[in-house]
Amino acid sequence: MKQIRLADIVVGLIGLMAVAASIWAVPGAGGFLGAGLALLMLAIAIVDFRHMIIPNRLSAAALALAIVNAGIADTASIVGGIAAAALRGSLTMLFFLALRAAYGWWRQREGIGLGDVKLAFVAGAWLDWVMIPVAIEIAALVALMTYVTWHLVAQQPFNATSRLPFGLFFAPAIWLSWLLGEVIIGL
Repeated sequence: MKQIRLADIVVGLIGLMAVAASIWAVPGAGGFLGAGLALLMLAIAIVDFRHMIIPNRLSAAALALAIVNAGIADTASIVGGIAAAALRGSLTMLFFLALRAAYGWWRQREGIGLGDVKLAFVAGAWLDWVMIPVAIEIAALVALMTYVTWHLVAQQPFNATSRLPFGLFFAPAIWLSWLLGEVIIGL
């Protein structure tokens, strides 16, 4: 019999709370789609933390939910809602591709992985224009604080070549930004 670790229980509770918050914040199908987003973003964060990779299947599933959500969210035009989500996703992905290329040119090494680029498409498809930079900023700030805290606690020197699984921070920030947009701003 496999022993259940405390970390597994904590992750399960986080997932349960995120599902409940999504369904509470957005009544109806949108809340259930948001709950699916929460679980997928949690799975992406865990996998990226453990293996430094964002599985295409998880990103594709989150994108599929985004398409359905965009279709039901725009009551005036299903096609218009989906087209707007695709435009936001495409431009967000292009921004991340440009960052990836610029960093690669400047540092002569990979910085942003293609999984992060695909996750940026998911962010754009799920979030309104106002919330896209919020998600990116939340992820970047939490990642930076985590990096600094880890190095200070471990008493390790800061290193410009350290690897950091950005999806660990970006995926939850996408869900959190979606939730904030729904609850606070009503986007």
